[in-house]
Amino acid sequence: MNESNTPETQLEAIQYFSDPLVCHAFMVNVRWGESIACPRCESREVGSFSGKRMVSNCKSCRKQFTVKVGTIFEDSPLPLTKWLPAVWMITSAKNGISSCELARSLGVTQKTAWFMLHRIRKAMQDGSFTKMGGKVESDETFIGGKSRFMHKAKKKQHSGWKGMSPVQGLLERTTATRASRVKLKVLKTTRNHEVQGNVREYVLKGSELYTDALRSYIGMNQDYAHQVIDHAVAYAKGQVHTNGLENFWCLLKRTIKGTYVNVEPFHLKSYLDEQAFRFNERKDDDAGRFVKALSGVVGRGIRYMELIGKAGNQGLQVSTA
Repeated sequence: MNESNTPETQLEAIQYFSDPLVCHAFMVNVRWGESIACPRCESREVGSFSGKRMVSNCKSCRKQFTVKVGTIFEDSPLPLTKWLPAVWMITSAKNGISSCELARSLGVTQKTAWFMLHRIRKAMQDGSFTKMGGKVESDETFIGGKSRFMHKAKKKQHSGWKGMSPVQGLLERTTATRASRVKLKVLKTTRNHEVQGNVREYVLKGSELYTDALRSYIGMNQDYAHQVIDHAVAYAKGQVHTNGLENFWCLLKRTIKGTYVNVEPFHLKSYLDEQAFRFNERKDDDAGRFVKALSGVVGRGIRYMELIGKAGNQGLQVSTA
């Protein structure tokens, strides 16, 4: 990827990606570089892109393909001149961008913009997350409407945390070589088998683990240097605290409440992936986050019916090449 060809600001991005040929060349460069391969059979014996639709022919499987095939853009009638600015906007907006705002900016319907944003969030998922080490914080929060804001008829059904979605966060503190990073998981319960299971899955044994006084963490000292801070007594005792995650929860809830307003539990994981991506890549500039998100568009297609929970697991069958 030639960094000199990447815009640096949103104004430059909108101007740069207004040309369909420029968008196509940019995506070809991000996806394949100088050696184009068929997204179906991975053969390098392919023709050049040509025609109004910029179609190439594979000489091995004898099928046609475009740069969209096998990506989150596949089967979308929208041109890359709308898709690429949309990726730029969601990766550069600190508190996210709503589907209504994106619809106004791109000149599409709100329903289309909502589908676009969920496709882009798929590309922002970190599928190769390396285990955390060193000093790691673990904490939980609850996402959902508070009972005091509900209608009187619903308050009894959603008293306390009932009806809200628990989320566990793991934060590896800043080291000499890397800024702090987070990993988020939607929980079914906050019981020890699930909470401790996530810690063991994403944190190296022997690491320093800091948590609050939740009883679900009892027994973690067998595999980790586990220290507890009781928030009923204090919020920090030297290095023993979970303030890093508390700060992140503020960013997350500001995004959900201020930008998205209402998030269905079924889609909560996607919004968590979006916020974690921007947090973990915060030291990069807008252009760097944009290219990083585009590098994840391959092999992550999704159908609209699957997105709304009406088609089981029938997503796009795409190549991971």
